[in-house]
Amino acid sequence: MTTPDNQDILIHTEAAVTTITINRVDKKNSITSVMYAALADALDSASRDAAVRVVVIQGHETIFSAGNDIRDFLDVPPDHADAPVFRFMRGISTFAKPIVASVCGPAVGIGTTLLLHCDLVYAGDNAAFSMPFVNLGICPEAGSSLLVPQLMGHQRAAEALLLGEPFMAETALEVGLINRIVPPSEANALAQRQAQKLAAKPLSSLIETKRLMKKGNAAVVAERIEEEGASFGRMLSEPAAREAFSAFMEKRKPDFSQV
Repeated sequence: MTTPDNQDILIHTEAAVTTITINRVDKKNSITSVMYAALADALDSASRDAAVRVVVIQGHETIFSAGNDIRDFLDVPPDHADAPVFRFMRGISTFAKPIVASVCGPAVGIGTTLLLHCDLVYAGDNAAFSMPFVNLGICPEAGSSLLVPQLMGHQRAAEALLLGEPFMAETALEVGLINRIVPPSEANALAQRQAQKLAAKPLSSLIETKRLMKKGNAAVVAERIEEEGASFGRMLSEPAAREAFSAFMEKRKPDFSQV
């Protein structure tokens, strides 16, 4: 089945696996508020459906996601705790069942940070990850200010989060963000095969094992997501973000010399 009101997010459930496809390729799979709501609703539905054992999140073999749709983001800013983007972050970070992701092409901003909450991640050899929050005058989200240093160590996290420098699939594999690199045409199929392996296992064991693995971090991740959200919302109205977003819309280089 697909979501009836939003073909930019496709939902298909078969053989105990719900597959969520970001399907806005003409806009580089940039994510709007409506799409975040669809993503959050899909995770909530999969969480409550006893017939669903695993979720797969995928994009296109040329693009995973360019992150937030900037124009939509400016028109519909996430200015309250129940904004769709925050519902999605809470949903994916607390999702009890296994999540498998397939990533090909650019994965920008939330396109990278959502992977921190997935259990298995398979990448095409064209995958490129980036978290350019500072370059937009804002701060990290989805718990990434906590999880990226834990994963990469402080110095590599600083390159990714302070400089906003992109890194390729080989580095993502080395630091443990992804499990395997394959040709882009094979990534989605591999994710599906791994999801089917998981779906054949006892759901109670999958859920309890995942809970135990994440238990030490669960409360602090939730706290960090909330703190990041408060900072993010405040920084959106400050001069650096206004300059960054204006420059983006005007297709020019931002000038931060006065902020």
